[in-house]
Amino acid sequence: MDQARDSRMRSTRRRDCEPPLPEPLAYFLTWPTYGTWLPGDERGWVEYRHGWQLPDPARKREAQARLREDACLLDQDQRRLVELTIADHCRVRGWTLYTVNCRSNHVHVIVAGDREPKEIREQFKAWCTRRLKALQQERLRPLSAHDSSAAAIRQKWWAERGRALYANDEEGLEAVIHYVREAQDHADQPQPDERERSQS
Repeated sequence: MDQARDSRMRSTRRRDCEPPLPEPLAYFLTWPTYGTWLPGDERGWVEYRHGWQLPDPARKREAQARLREDACLLDQDQRRLVELTIADHCRVRGWTLYTVNCRSNHVHVIVAGDREPKEIREQFKAWCTRRLKALQQERLRPLSAHDSSAAAIRQKWWAERGRALYANDEEGLEAVIHYVREAQDHADQPQPDERERSQS
């Protein structure tokens, strides 16, 4: 995220002494898939409530050892399903979806809704998990008829938390929409200065 765009966005974390902000136009939500951005990552990482941290190979090895499943990388059909599920959920809830872009290892959503951004993100993650499990079950059905061990359904699809920023004006909203729609096609992972500086 470049500095100009970052200055137009505001983290969901506020100090108690700050004056009330105007109602945001939209939320810019990001969350990674399970196991793809671990504590100690060589690209840097975010510690909950402590902010951006430098790479720590030992800590990454410890995090990898604690993984309950392999890291989750989404294929094209799964990515398309995530985007459709989020769009469907927005229609049901009456939320305004400006754009969504699901990559192999993370998801970006820009949305306006009547809930706190953390709740919106968790609803998206929950519904996408249900749909992804159903798709995996459908894929495994022919195999399970011959090999019962092939029928294991992934349980963990997403990292525990993610990032939520506010788009407070039209300029900021246009900037993040452009980023999500266009800049993500140049790389399949967030750049170092774009990652979760604050998680909720």
